[in-house]
Amino acid sequence: MDEIEDAASNAGVASPLAGPVAAEAVEVLSTAADNSSYAELPKVRAGFIWLLFGGVFGASLAFITPLAISLSIRVSALAPSHPEYLGYILGLGSLAALLVGPLGGQLSDRTRSRLGRRRPWLIGGMTGGTISLFVLAISPNLYVLGLGWVLAQVTFSQVINNFVTIQADRLPLSQRGRVAGITGLASMIAPTFGAALAGSLAASPFALFLVPGAVAIVLVGVFVFFFKEGDSRGFDFHSRLTFRSVISRYVFNPMQNRDFGWNWLGRFFFFFGLTLSTTFTAFFFAAKLGLAVDRVGGIIAIAGITGVLGTIVGAVGGGFLSDRLKRRKPFILTAATVFLAGAIIQAMASGLALLVVGTVLANLAIGIFSAVDQALMIDVLPEKETEAGRYISITQFAVTIPQAVAPVAASLILAIGVSAADKNYPLLYVVAGVLTLVGGLAILRIKAVR
Repeated sequence: MDEIEDAASNAGVASPLAGPVAAEAVEVLSTAADNSSYAELPKVRAGFIWLLFGGVFGASLAFITPLAISLSIRVSALAPSHPEYLGYILGLGSLAALLVGPLGGQLSDRTRSRLGRRRPWLIGGMTGGTISLFVLAISPNLYVLGLGWVLAQVTFSQVINNFVTIQADRLPLSQRGRVAGITGLASMIAPTFGAALAGSLAASPFALFLVPGAVAIVLVGVFVFFFKEGDSRGFDFHSRLTFRSVISRYVFNPMQNRDFGWNWLGRFFFFFGLTLSTTFTAFFFAAKLGLAVDRVGGIIAIAGITGVLGTIVGAVGGGFLSDRLKRRKPFILTAATVFLAGAIIQAMASGLALLVVGTVLANLAIGIFSAVDQALMIDVLPEKETEAGRYISITQFAVTIPQAVAPVAASLILAIGVSAADKNYPLLYVVAGVLTLVGGLAILRIKAVR
């Protein structure tokens, strides 16, 4: 693991990956390392990649398991007749992450410590995340549950975001796509394992939240131990962060960056539709199959396994073909159309078989979109050489804003045209599919990329 020991000394400049990165990343990293050496970063070895895979898997397991099913089980126990409360709790947590995430990224870039810039945030994030899981486990009411989830969103999102930033710091150009695919695979399979764990631990709130957290502590801890960043206490920054400078870099002018603006809007609509369809997955499956919410964890896991296969095929196949054919937009539109088809099949499903078919199609679309849209975003990224970090963090807003707003919107859609005791899940899934199609059509307006 020699390459891990030297990670910080080879810090780079720009990040090709979506995620909250410091708004002043270029300036900071220019101070920390010579820009001209960026293309000369040494390739990382398998040891680093597998440690990264484990860390991302652990953090995703602890974070996504509550999102996928554990919170649904707790809401069902604390408020049996009000599944819509889940949407409010998720929306509040996403809003908190939206407000705090970019600031955390900027502070991470400017951290001075013997452990480097990223490891303190991994340690602090996991500490706060563990506390949040404990709060979720002991929550006596929805208010405490909501507070615990806000803390979980803020802390675990910092862990995951710093794993993304470490990739930007460490990986040479020739390995970014490959490693991004591997870490993407880690985050894809984590929900499946999480759903299986939740199904077997549903009777114990402590185990439901803390077992995934324990796995995360071990895997992230191993990464932190072996990933040796250089001492960052000697870093010098030419400008100070101020409230005004931070806030001003949260936005961009879409009239000056039209292609980037259309990509941002397309991603926004796609993830809005995706979040609408995933917020109430456990309740939706329970209603379709006539089961209690705490009994669908295993079924969701089975559907999730097949769905993950679809996502992997979509991501690998879509990304490869998009590069080979030198086309992006047709793949994006295909992904949006396939997602719409999957959502309609799920909405009209009368049994498990069609639910699985719809899940596979939706996940196939997610895989295609995730791989190709990231490439497209990099293609149209403004000022790549000077402000890549700023624009990448702005791109992440197209994901986090839907995560904050869509759960609340989903709760409202569920109440349309039905009695107080029923929920309009078919309408929710159709609306979700239509919004993803709108996202695909928006991206067609991009002119610089075919």
